[in-house]
Amino acid sequence: MEEKYGFRNGQHRLVIENRERTEITGVIHVDSFDDEEVIMETEQGLLAVRGENLHIKHLNLEQGEISIDGLILELAYAENKQAGARGKTLLERLFR
Repeated sequence: MEEKYGFRNGQHRLVIENRERTEITGVIHVDSFDDEEVIMETEQGLLAVRGENLHIKHLNLEQGEISIDGLILELAYAENKQAGARGKTLLERLFR
């Protein structure tokens, strides 16, 4: 499956507890964040976490970990097929 979608070899895990706490591993880079949306690049592509009163409680990019508190309303993945995708705008990466 990794070859079909062009994912990296790293592991990615996402755990949501009661829609109030999210723990994610396999995080490479956090593109942007505010109290309604956190957008990050993971080992499995771009991930947007949308909700209300979102706060990053823990971030360790060396270990690829992030913890987000707040009401989770939506999660959306977008494939990151191009190696140079970071040079594109956020909307271009999410909605190609």
